[in-house]
Amino acid sequence: MDLGTVVGLILGMVLLTGSIVVGGQIGIYINIPSILITVGGTIAATFIRFSLNEVLGSINVAMKAFFYKVKPPEEIIKEIVTLANIARREGLLKLEKQPIEDPFLKKAIMFCVDGHEADFIEEVLSKEMQLTAQRHEVGINMFKSMGDAAPAFGMIGTLIGLVQMLSSMEDPKTIGPAMAVALLTTLYGAVMANLIFLPIADKLSLRSEEELLGKKVIIEGVLGIQKGLNPRVLEEVLQTFLPPKKRKASGSEE
Repeated sequence: MDLGTVVGLILGMVLLTGSIVVGGQIGIYINIPSILITVGGTIAATFIRFSLNEVLGSINVAMKAFFYKVKPPEEIIKEIVTLANIARREGLLKLEKQPIEDPFLKKAIMFCVDGHEADFIEEVLSKEMQLTAQRHEVGINMFKSMGDAAPAFGMIGTLIGLVQMLSSMEDPKTIGPAMAVALLTTLYGAVMANLIFLPIADKLSLRSEEELLGKKVIIEGVLGIQKGLNPRVLEEVLQTFLPPKKRKASGSEE
C-alpha cells in the first residue's frame, strides 16, 4: 500500500471536515441536489468521453494509486547482473530454469534462451512497452478529465441555484440560505477535483513513469546479456538509468 496516497487523502479529508466543524454546523454543507449535479454530471461526462469498459474499470485503475507497487530499478539491475553472471559462467540455456517473478523480464530472458536476434528482442519488448504506456495514458487522461469536469459541473450547479434564487426574490430572508446552497456545488466540484481526481491522475502518471523505467532497464539489460557483455560492465551501463546517489548506493552493496 502507498502510505503517501492514503495519508494525503485522509489528512485532506480531516482538515476539511475539521475546518467545517470549527466554523459552523456541518449540516449546512450537505445538500443532496448539489451532490447529484456535481457527482452525477462528472460521471455522465466521463461516460461520454470514454468507453463503457474504461469507465467501469476506473475503480481498478484508481486502486493502483493506493496499492500498486513498482519494483525499484536498482533491484531490477541487481537481478539482471545476477542473471548475467549465470549466463557468463554456465551459458544462456541455464537461465531457463532461473526463478524470475517479473513477467516482462521472464519473457525477455526466454527470448534470449530461444536464440532470437537482438533486433527482434528489442523490437518486441519496445512495442510491448509502448502499448503499456498507452494503456496507462487512458487511465491518467480519464482522471484528469474527471478533474476538469467536477469544477465545471460545480459551477453549473451554482448557476442553477442562482437562477432559482433570483426567481424568488420576493422574500429577502430566503436569499442568504439559497445563495449558500448555490455555492455548495462549486465547493463540491473543487474538492472532488483537487483532493481526489487530479492527485490520483498525478500518482498514476508517477506509477507509469516508474514502471516504464523498469522496462527500459530490463530491455537494456537483456540485450547486454544477449550480446555477452561483462556483468560488471553491464551493471555500469544499467546504473546510468539511476540518479547519481542511487548509483553509488547500488554499487556499494555489490
